[in-house]
Amino acid sequence: MAQNQTKYSFIAEEIRNRIMNHEYPLDKPIPDEMTLSKEFDCSRMTMKKALEVLVLEGLLYRKRGHGTFIIKSALDRDKLQIHNQEVNGFTKLVDGKNVKSRVISFQVVFPDETIAERLNIEKETPVYDILRVRMVGKEPYVLEHTYMPVNVIPGVTQQVLEGSVYQYIQDELGLKIASSYKQIRADKPSKLDRDYLDCGETDPVMEVEQTVYLNNGVAFEYSLSRHRYDKFVFTTVNIARR
Repeated sequence: MAQNQTKYSFIAEEIRNRIMNHEYPLDKPIPDEMTLSKEFDCSRMTMKKALEVLVLEGLLYRKRGHGTFIIKSALDRDKLQIHNQEVNGFTKLVDGKNVKSRVISFQVVFPDETIAERLNIEKETPVYDILRVRMVGKEPYVLEHTYMPVNVIPGVTQQVLEGSVYQYIQDELGLKIASSYKQIRADKPSKLDRDYLDCGETDPVMEVEQTVYLNNGVAFEYSLSRHRYDKFVFTTVNIARR
């Protein structure tokens, strides 16, 4: 289990991997909470919370009196699934694939009014201004423009940016990423998109504008990420509470 990872999130990750690797049959319920609790040596409450994570992600659904089943459409691997609850970062999203980060520009600047407002900081607070292309193998997937307060996330270097910033934040700084606020919109490709994402002039892009928070409520990232339309599916799950 990774540092700062809760027991239930570790279990959810393991069951998620089993689902994506087709280790459970699609026409039958997955093992019940009691069986899984014994396997993972945890309480039923912890197991219930782990399964609830996967229900909210749209991987599982509960059928009263029959058990918990896999949602078959969730196993479509043609495109990466980004869920509305996703706060794990790109490297974690494509776990198991050869992820590379190409740093286009990296500097420390003072934020403008919009960036300062999103990060809830003063305009005199230095921030990292980072522009990266996230690649899987040799193919570009996302063009990320990210701002982070230097005093909140210290020690970011070129080497960190060429890997996983979120892994650095969690494993090296010992901080816990808790939540994000996102807005998703379609847009026409810009020159940067065409240059770095291999977009055609008429190819749409999906832009994700987000602010991400640590578990102490401090905003540590404001970013604009431009996604290739042919590589991602954005998924939202709505569950009626009774």
